[in-house]
Amino acid sequence: MNYQIFQVDAFTNKTFGGNPACVVPLSEWLPDDVLLKIAKENAVAETAFFVENEKDIHLRWFTPDLEIDLCGHATLAAAHTLKACLNYPSDEMTFTTLSGTLKATYKNNFYYLDFPSRRAVKATLPKEIKASLNIQPKEVYKARDYMLVYEHEEDIKDITINRHPFDQINLGCGGVIVTAKGNSVDFVSRFFTPQATILEDPVTGSAHCTLTPYWSSRLFKKELIAHQLSERKGELICLDNKDRVSLGGQAIVYSKGHFTY
Repeated sequence: MNYQIFQVDAFTNKTFGGNPACVVPLSEWLPDDVLLKIAKENAVAETAFFVENEKDIHLRWFTPDLEIDLCGHATLAAAHTLKACLNYPSDEMTFTTLSGTLKATYKNNFYYLDFPSRRAVKATLPKEIKASLNIQPKEVYKARDYMLVYEHEEDIKDITINRHPFDQINLGCGGVIVTAKGNSVDFVSRFFTPQATILEDPVTGSAHCTLTPYWSSRLFKKELIAHQLSERKGELICLDNKDRVSLGGQAIVYSKGHFTY
């Protein structure tokens, strides 16, 4: 059978920026091993698969290595595919996911994702992560991901990861966020995943479920502007809503096509 596939650059309005995700609409679910093979074949950080129902949209996310429990940029890519390519009739989309019910609202060329807040607590840095870093953090926190706080934006730009010790730790669906107060925006970050095919995720929406409440509290601001400082770069509008966060961003379609399985 032939299946539609869309590649979307998320959290950017420029092709080759932000984070690329593939989006595959389905009429019914394929076997999980096939979904993983498709994600591997696509060779981007995430592939979003969805099945549209009468009341909502069942959405799942796969890396080239495993299914994950939450992905921001692939949710944004799915919302943009529905709205820009598949003529979805409403500006509000409701997704059923492993992280519960998520919503995406389209307004003034931005998509606003309603996600769960994941507040971090103080933690001890595992020796494997410590050994992998060329610059050590000032503070360490843990939610799903480890969040390492640095003093300067330049530290975030200059961080490199030694993969040998880094890949000795298994964080499951989680990864490592590095972050600091921004020079021209409220805060900046980067995101790394041990044992993953793709070490650095270009723009990580789910990480901002932890970053947003932290920086909102530290900067005494409810709404914040964030940059992720990967090579591709991305921009997010972050709003702290206590037990939820709103993540705003733009998206652009890079390609449309079909594949056969």
